Amino acid sequence: MDEWMHHLQHRMKLPCVTLGALLLLLPAGHGGTETSAIDLRTFIGCAVREFTFLAKKPGCKALRITTDACWGRCETWERPILQPPYIESYHRVCTYNETKLVTVMLPKCAPGVDPFYTYPVAIRCNCDFCSTATTECETA
Repeated sequence: MDEWMHHLQHRMKLPCVTLGALLLLLPAGHGGTETSAIDLRTFIGCAVREFTFLAKKPGCKALRITTDACWGRCETWERPILQPPYIESYHRVCTYNETKLVTVMLPKCAPGVDPFYTYPVAIRCNCDFCSTATTECETA
């Protein structure tokens, strides 16, 4: 029993990441004022939200882009169980359900540098398992 409690205490010290670090695109800033009545500090769920980031590529000037991405907090929990691995967990992240790709041309690229930059735009978002195909999944 002592070994199980030690394992449980060790596991419970690990942070549970459920927010922005799990997004495919991290916001570099948010343009404009909020028009939604949703209180973003207490919102639980996943939604499309506008944000602005700098598109960068070696050999080109950066371009400020305003786009839509997924943002939110999803239900997550862990509870102790008596059998290995001693923790039952349920972790969902706010991630893309549907996207479209948009391509822009970066300004003032050096000769021989491809000026095109492609990025995803969120159409629909939902709480789901983290997929490394579409999302940067952090475990600690």
